[in-house]
Amino acid sequence: MRIAYFIKKNILKGDARIEEVLKTLSGGGAEVYDAAFGALRKGTDLLLCFGGDGTFLSAAGMAAVAGVPVLGINLGRMGFLAANPLAEVAQAVLDGLWTVEDLDLIQVDCEGPGIPGFRPYAVNEISLHRDTAEMLGVDVSVDGNPLPTYWADGLLVSTDAGSTAYNLSAGGPICIPGAGVRVISPVAPHNLNLRPLVVPGTSVITLCGKSRSGRMLLSLDNRSHLIPCSTRLTVSKAPFALKRACIGKSNFIDALKSRFFWGQDVRNNG
Repeated sequence: MRIAYFIKKNILKGDARIEEVLKTLSGGGAEVYDAAFGALRKGTDLLLCFGGDGTFLSAAGMAAVAGVPVLGINLGRMGFLAANPLAEVAQAVLDGLWTVEDLDLIQVDCEGPGIPGFRPYAVNEISLHRDTAEMLGVDVSVDGNPLPTYWADGLLVSTDAGSTAYNLSAGGPICIPGAGVRVISPVAPHNLNLRPLVVPGTSVITLCGKSRSGRMLLSLDNRSHLIPCSTRLTVSKAPFALKRACIGKSNFIDALKSRFFWGQDVRNNG
């Protein structure tokens, strides 16, 4: 078995707990190597990422393109995507006690000036933000059908798996991963009659901004680019999925209850 690992935060490099996991994997016959430079070797069976959800999102790009399952090991704060406990990883991987689920990705195509270092895929969401104090206007169409202009601090398009990320903070609905939908959510809208909108995952969504500054901030997960408002963005389903590996079988409802304290109420305590 060939296993890559990815560590983003310098504070975790050389961590004794991680070193013990890597040593156990190597001792169990696995070929283990560092994928810090973003290149996965041919024949890689699994990518381990040590950290939190931000590290998982950074690792997801190279894993998805290569078609390699990525297993997130929680050493961060939330651990929603990187949910697997460190203590159980090494033996579970060696024993094959892990499953894989496909997460839809969104693809963003830009019509306008080139964006240096642009990677067009996102796991959680794409979002547009104002870059000054003035509101941002966003013209949106879904499969060629125009919506009213959104006047807000910004606007995001989320995957179903990403509904518990930025979309949740923006007041959007929670969706079960695999629901096959997208959520269009305004961020701090200056309209009393605008609400998040759920559309099919096969929809093609176009976005175009307007602002006095002539610029806006485009974010894809944890990557941001300052772009002209004249840039026309087309958001669609990516031609491949992210293979997310989990020890055992993932349980979205249990994760909601443990990470977000879903439904906690004194009346439910016996």
